[in-house]
Amino acid sequence: MSRFDLVIFDCDGVLVDSEILAAQVEAKLLTDAGYPITAGEIGERFAGLTWRDILLAVEHEASIPLQATLLDQSHSILDERIKKELKAIPGAGQAVAQVSEPRCICSNSSTGRLKMMLTKVGLYDLFAPNIFSAEDLGPDRVKPKPDIFLHGAEQMGAQPQKTIVIEDSVHGITGAKAAGMRVIGFTGGSHTYPSHADRLMEAGAETTINRMEDLHAVLTALNEWSGLV
Repeated sequence: MSRFDLVIFDCDGVLVDSEILAAQVEAKLLTDAGYPITAGEIGERFAGLTWRDILLAVEHEASIPLQATLLDQSHSILDERIKKELKAIPGAGQAVAQVSEPRCICSNSSTGRLKMMLTKVGLYDLFAPNIFSAEDLGPDRVKPKPDIFLHGAEQMGAQPQKTIVIEDSVHGITGAKAAGMRVIGFTGGSHTYPSHADRLMEAGAETTINRMEDLHAVLTALNEWSGLV
């Protein structure tokens, strides 16, 4: 039976339930700045993007000049909420522990925030030191570009075509597919929305799950299927 070289996990919205916190913070800041938007709309439209890229997209769309201080405001407010409120995605620890292949994290979040989040929910030791931040590669190399996925595969000695990614966002799936990898979509975070699974499939996910408990069975099925190709 063919085996995957590597299983890559996104972090926000896949391992930790942080996307809803970020969406709430970002929606309030944008609304206060003159661009009314709800947390649900943030999750549906911008999940997977950095706050910097969200601001650039809003500026381009609405022609509203947004203050650079919004970058720092979001980071400081969100860090405080993460420290107080962050929880792991239900079943994430057990699902990760069941993965027999090499594994790593490839995320748009900063290295510092990744360590803070994963340590808070008890998942850090399941991945360390194989935790990779796209921000470390440069501000113009974050998802939806494939750079962080290719970097993770290179660091782990894996072939992209034998790597599978678990992602919760269209932007993340776009990057993973551009890297030549296979993708499982995840819709079990609190930021999910009615058409979430459909949009992930349209972006290139082979299948979707909404419970981490199902990951092991799906990985096994996709692994066996790849052995028949």
